Amino acid sequence: MPEHPITIAIDGYSSTGKSTMAKWLAAQVGYAYIDSGAMYRAVTLYCLDNNIIQGPDIDEALLAERLNEIEIRFVAGGDGRSHTWLNGRDVESEIRSMRVSDRVSEIAALGFVRRAMVAQQQAMGRGKGVVMDGRDIGTVVFPDAEMKVFVTADAEVRARRRYDELRAKGDTSVRFEDVLRNVTERDRIDSTRAESPLRQAEDAVVLDNSHMTIEQQNRWLIDLFRQRLEQAEASA
Repeated sequence: MPEHPITIAIDGYSSTGKSTMAKWLAAQVGYAYIDSGAMYRAVTLYCLDNNIIQGPDIDEALLAERLNEIEIRFVAGGDGRSHTWLNGRDVESEIRSMRVSDRVSEIAALGFVRRAMVAQQQAMGRGKGVVMDGRDIGTVVFPDAEMKVFVTADAEVRARRRYDELRAKGDTSVRFEDVLRNVTERDRIDSTRAESPLRQAEDAVVLDNSHMTIEQQNRWLIDLFRQRLEQAEASA
């Protein structure tokens, strides 16, 4: 790790590949990777499995009461990737399901949930040398991050990527129309919620990867990282 490590915040819309690019960049530069979205997904899974979400309703009082019972950790899996663990159980696959995707934005919009997760995220990144992706990393969690990226792409492109990913994982029941509806609804909820809405930080660099290859995207990211690292070292 460089003598003066920096904090990297990657924000943007759902299904833009934020997690994939953040994991890749962290591995390339030797930084820790923190998937903030997985934390909200884990809370959502807990709510679904413990009758806190029932039909269209969320029992906010019960969730607030039980929030301190929810333990989220990131553990290296046998496949070499970081897996999300919820209360001692690997839930990496479960939290990526449409069942969770359909409700996660509602849970993430709850102010007391966001404040609890933000406190944990800030503690994880206190020593710098981290890459974190999410919706409010550059605006709320790490407003002083040296490198901020805001990722966007056309909604239909994002839905197609998500659809192909779910099909590749064996979900043959998923329909493209449902995935597109989920993507656009999450955009609406994330952008209009009262608590830490999705928005571009003023000093973030926009990355529209609608028509970029993975190689082009990776080259763009590593070039920006080198620029920001040089700036940080020059001002240290």
